[in-house]
Amino acid sequence: MSNKKNEDIEMRGADGADFGEKDAFLGRTSPHRIAARVEPVVVVEVLDKIDHSPGASILAYCLSSISMTVVNKYVVSGSYWNLNFFYLAVQSLVCTAAILLCKQLGLLNNLAPFDSVKARKWFPISLLLVGMIYTSTKALQFLSVPVYTIFKNLTIIVIAYGEVLWFGGSVTPVALLSFGLMVLSSVIAAWADIQAAINGVGHSSETAAALSTLNAGYAWMGMNVFCTAAYVLGMRKVIKKMNFKDYDTMFYNNLLTIPVLIVCSLLVEDWGHENLIKNFPIETRNSLMIGMVYSGLAAIFISYCSAWCIRVTSSTTYSMVGALNKLPIAISGLIFFNAPVTFGSVSAIFIGFVSGIVFAWAKVRQKAQGVLPTAKPTMSASAQSNRDAANS
Repeated sequence: MSNKKNEDIEMRGADGADFGEKDAFLGRTSPHRIAARVEPVVVVEVLDKIDHSPGASILAYCLSSISMTVVNKYVVSGSYWNLNFFYLAVQSLVCTAAILLCKQLGLLNNLAPFDSVKARKWFPISLLLVGMIYTSTKALQFLSVPVYTIFKNLTIIVIAYGEVLWFGGSVTPVALLSFGLMVLSSVIAAWADIQAAINGVGHSSETAAALSTLNAGYAWMGMNVFCTAAYVLGMRKVIKKMNFKDYDTMFYNNLLTIPVLIVCSLLVEDWGHENLIKNFPIETRNSLMIGMVYSGLAAIFISYCSAWCIRVTSSTTYSMVGALNKLPIAISGLIFFNAPVTFGSVSAIFIGFVSGIVFAWAKVRQKAQGVLPTAKPTMSASAQSNRDAANS
């Protein structure tokens, strides 16, 4: 009897719970089960803090934008690369597939079903987008990332005066000052790039070939400025009538450009075996494929990060971040692609950076007064970020 009593005591814990009885054992919560319940709660809390963190949203937006530009430059920088239409078609295919997958998974509940009537009305805008993104990749192919980024600022000037001519916008003195700084930075960047080509700094030793490359890049850049302005102004005119919600603009843009880009690639580009081998050499083939797929996904990343940044900060902060983001994008070109580092190039980057800040400041001042420097369309965050992705 005493042995039985001792066994009972040994089977009890310090708190008196009887571990020897089946019911008590089953009713007791295992430490592992407690940990299993606590871990998801902790993870959810951490993710919620990140989701409401302004710093995290700004960092994510900057990294996605920078990575988009760097990857685009990497893909089109091959010595024999000449498949830009094919590259853009892959981008659109990946982006469209990602959007549809997210909708199937319930992540994009506000994406409206495809509407053929809306598609016909939006198709001209998609054609303008094809012109914009094609000239963008061609300019990036011939120019360094810093010079490309600086010249992109000129698009703001053309759009601003397009708004003045067609939509009754206005340009304030502060905005005009920023435009002057943008032009000055572009002139300095071009001068520094030409001098570097003549001196063989960061360019081919053959001066004539280097200058020819730069001239082609400036020509494509000039066309890109006007194509971008035409796309933005055209979207300004149509988007209100379409009543697009979040991601609708991106979905229709990518879906409608796919057939156009594929047809242009088949008609214009060389699909011979030798040319494919030159464009996709064995040593870099896998990395090029990964870069092309990522560039399509990056449009989604930028769109999400833009909407995230606006949601947890403000549209004013988002504008300032966009202006400040020019500097790290330009610096990334110096780091990853060995762009010429001269006094002129650094000065141009700095002045371009200041011009973006001044323009963002002008927008903040005008918004505080209830009037924007240039009348802009009312559009969703994803529509705005789609422009960012295309401009990257």
